[in-house]
Amino acid sequence: MSESDSELVLFAKAVSRLLGWSYVLCWSLSFYPQPILNWRRKSTQGLAIDFPTCNVLGFVAYSISTGAFLYSPAIRSQYAYRHSASPEPTVRFNDFLFAAHGAVLCIIIYSQFYTWIWGFNVGARQKASRVVLGIFWGSILGILVVIFIVRTRGKNAGYDPSSWAWLDVIYALGYVKLIVTVIKYIPQVFVNYKRKSTVGWSIGQILLDFAGGVLSIAQLVIDSSLQNDWSGLTGNPVKFGLGNISIAFDIIFICQHFIFYRTSAKDIEEEEWPNERQGLLAPRIY
Repeated sequence: MSESDSELVLFAKAVSRLLGWSYVLCWSLSFYPQPILNWRRKSTQGLAIDFPTCNVLGFVAYSISTGAFLYSPAIRSQYAYRHSASPEPTVRFNDFLFAAHGAVLCIIIYSQFYTWIWGFNVGARQKASRVVLGIFWGSILGILVVIFIVRTRGKNAGYDPSSWAWLDVIYALGYVKLIVTVIKYIPQVFVNYKRKSTVGWSIGQILLDFAGGVLSIAQLVIDSSLQNDWSGLTGNPVKFGLGNISIAFDIIFICQHFIFYRTSAKDIEEEEWPNERQGLLAPRIY
């Protein structure tokens, strides 16, 4: 490798690190606008409870998945066995930090639907839909089934990567995150459509999420190109899929907020704040 090539590789690695911390910053900050908005409005109206319900499961699963890829020698060795061309997982510490931080914030947002904790106005529906709950418990059951298969059919109690192995459990956790990421946005899109308003749904989190999705995919592409093997993308389908799914839904929410449902201040006051004049609710926050 020539000196210029070495400098290019070093530059690409530096860019990758910068992109990694930039996207984790954007995605981490994206968790704050919604709970802050709920707190300032003293209400979760406008936010579908399905969203935080899915997020709690998804980010707990993602935390375990990224943590295993980083810190489990067994998982790392099994990954290297199955991806010999690029044996190093493309999961980075910033991925794990983002996942763990997100899990904590998602639990906080979910807790805001309990009036005995926060005292917020939560509206009529205080439980996730049957479809979401079915997917929630079905995902947990699916993980347990994979664990059972690994223990009963895997070689060497699941430590031989040539058959069913613990790596497959980690992949299952990752795919749970991917599934709930797809599902969690759909009820919120429908709620916004039904109400013809995005009041109560923070656009700030969407703009930060959109930026994070773009930066995440850019980092993954650079990391795979540095390894001279694009199986880095297929070896980390969760991260690649999350970026694309998030971007697609973010565009939908951006269109709903800025184009389709630009509700006037008067309409918002009548719909969301009927008791404000009596001093029963906090001032409006947009």
